[in-house]
Amino acid sequence: LAEAVGSPLAEKECTLFFGVPTMYERLLELAEAGKAVVPNRMRLYVSGSAPLSPETFSRFRDVFGHEILERYGMSETAMIASNLYAGPRGQGTVGKPLPGVRIRIVDEQGGAAAPGQPGEIQVRGPNVFREYWNQPEKTAESFMDGWFRTGDMGRFDEQGRVVICGRAKELIISGGFNIYPQEVINCLLTYPGIVEAAVVGVPDRARGELVKAYVVAPGDGLDESAVLAHCRDRIASFKLPRRIVFMDKLPRNAMGKLQLHLLPDRDML
Repeated sequence: LAEAVGSPLAEKECTLFFGVPTMYERLLELAEAGKAVVPNRMRLYVSGSAPLSPETFSRFRDVFGHEILERYGMSETAMIASNLYAGPRGQGTVGKPLPGVRIRIVDEQGGAAAPGQPGEIQVRGPNVFREYWNQPEKTAESFMDGWFRTGDMGRFDEQGRVVICGRAKELIISGGFNIYPQEVINCLLTYPGIVEAAVVGVPDRARGELVKAYVVAPGDGLDESAVLAHCRDRIASFKLPRRIVFMDKLPRNAMGKLQLHLLPDRDML
């Protein structure tokens, strides 16, 4: 990141930094390489556009002494939820709904999801847009009883904060079990050396879908069997990747959003 802006961030006159998770990983890489990349006077780091893993949150806090403030929003809704600026920030959550914004978690039948269980995140409030321009059918399918269907999967934690589990379209169903990619990604990121990860479902005749992972791990020496053994102790066996592909980088757009459809051999183990 510091190289991309042409000069070290530490030389910039700024007190607030807004970035996507990959930017924070890059800052950590530079810091671990001994480079001064952030100014001492920085007071706030904000993350959005994609879920921030608990691993990145804790590593950044340990290295820079700051807890990243994660929040959640969409083009159709503006800001929806945020962690507190002054107060505890929920690691692995995007915080609570903003004043005037209502959030509900809905199961596959359209009812309220059981406490702590994932479902579709739906939003209602003055922040929500009215309609898509000249797309009445898309507008109609995007609302349920006046609630906007975000297409994101999530749940409430014990404090009422929202935890993002991933996009509904990215949900993997294997042998009748729901697998939320973000849980597998978070597990992979706890393995030393892995800095980025993506998880997809690959069609399988017997189980419907199987899990395939793509990881970025600078340097040499990472072994697929060792990574799988690490994950086996942390997540259920049906959630384990059946294959792990090591890559130099993951395909992302200009906003830092992962482009799953550009992953190589996306539908093959």
